[in-house]
Amino acid sequence: MITLSLIGIGTGNPDHVTGQAIRALNAADLILIPRKGEAKSDLADLRRQILSQVLTAPVPVADYDVPQRADQDDYLGAVNDWHDAIAQTWAETIAAHRPDAANVALMVWGDPSLYDSTLRIAARLPGLGVRVIPGITSLQALTAAHAIPLNTLAAPVTITTGRQLRDHGWPEGATTLAVMLDKGGAFTSIAAEDTEIWWGAYVGMPEETLIHGPLAEVSGHILATRARLRKEHGWIMDIYLLRRGGDV
Repeated sequence: MITLSLIGIGTGNPDHVTGQAIRALNAADLILIPRKGEAKSDLADLRRQILSQVLTAPVPVADYDVPQRADQDDYLGAVNDWHDAIAQTWAETIAAHRPDAANVALMVWGDPSLYDSTLRIAARLPGLGVRVIPGITSLQALTAAHAIPLNTLAAPVTITTGRQLRDHGWPEGATTLAVMLDKGGAFTSIAAEDTEIWWGAYVGMPEETLIHGPLAEVSGHILATRARLRKEHGWIMDIYLLRRGGDV
């Protein structure tokens, strides 16, 4: 049986790769690297840069092209079909490069457990054992970069997505929202009064860009900055924290 190690690598900074992750990468028989097209080639390059710094053993590496997700109204249906296609691509890539592999590694941005579907995709492959190596999440990196606590005193935190915020608005009773996977500007769909935002792009990387302030004052600045950075790099990874009615 093949064991697939899903290895959290933080936000692309080699310093985010833990000792446990380094040992798992060096013990692998094969390391898979996803390619998401020329516009996002930097993402594959970042994984290779990390490997160049942490590998002490000659572990073979295999690239694979990530299938495209269909653009259709049935979002969950499209995602499920997409995950099926990715799982099949993993199986084909392993069979083509190391059919005898006992340990295969896949590096995952942040942590495999937080708004990442790699575990769900792995579950589609029967007979595949899964091992998770935790990593620093983008949420941890964001609060560290802004030097703020995640929660206000004795208060809960709601972790959600840009799609949920855009479609359903501010969750009732919430004080702090951590918003992930926003395709851009979901915070413009909520009332900005009495709302503070801590935003970050490429957090923990050399390109790190941070903006903080009252949402009503910095919303436009964030949108313009995000558009500029995406154009410059061809891709963007950003996250933000929203807070109402409480001190930091």
